[in-house]
Amino acid sequence: MKKLAIIPLCVTLLITLFTGCSSTPTSSGKGDNAPASSTESKTPKKQITDLTGEWKQSNSKSDDAYQAATISGDAIVIYWVSDNGDTKSVYWAGSFVAPRTANEAYIWASKNDHSKTDSAMLASTDDSKTMTYKNGVLSYTASAMGTTTTVKLQKQK
Repeated sequence: MKKLAIIPLCVTLLITLFTGCSSTPTSSGKGDNAPASSTESKTPKKQITDLTGEWKQSNSKSDDAYQAATISGDAIVIYWVSDNGDTKSVYWAGSFVAPRTANEAYIWASKNDHSKTDSAMLASTDDSKTMTYKNGVLSYTASAMGTTTTVKLQKQK
């Protein structure tokens, strides 16, 4: 008779054991693995914008005449480009200070390297030029023959 009483007890223990092992975890403690369908959204960390590379004017009124810039190391050089890129004349050669924060808008004062611009006929004679980067566009003002315009450059791939 005792043997018959043990059988239902063993069956109950086995059912409890197997049911407990097959359930999904409900705890979200730090030691648990998060379920694949986690609803937590992780905001990606903003990265500092890399401005080095080649830039081309996006607001030129001509397809074969525009300004282009190269940013490398701690220097920026801007050219007047004509003849579909066959002719390049220095407009600006100055300092470049890379951004140190992940802010979208960035402004720096570029100091003219007169050793590279004094002998260039179409170069700016300004001692410094304010450069602005915002929403993928590098901009500054350029003057020639009494006309000042805001030049907008976009980075080339």
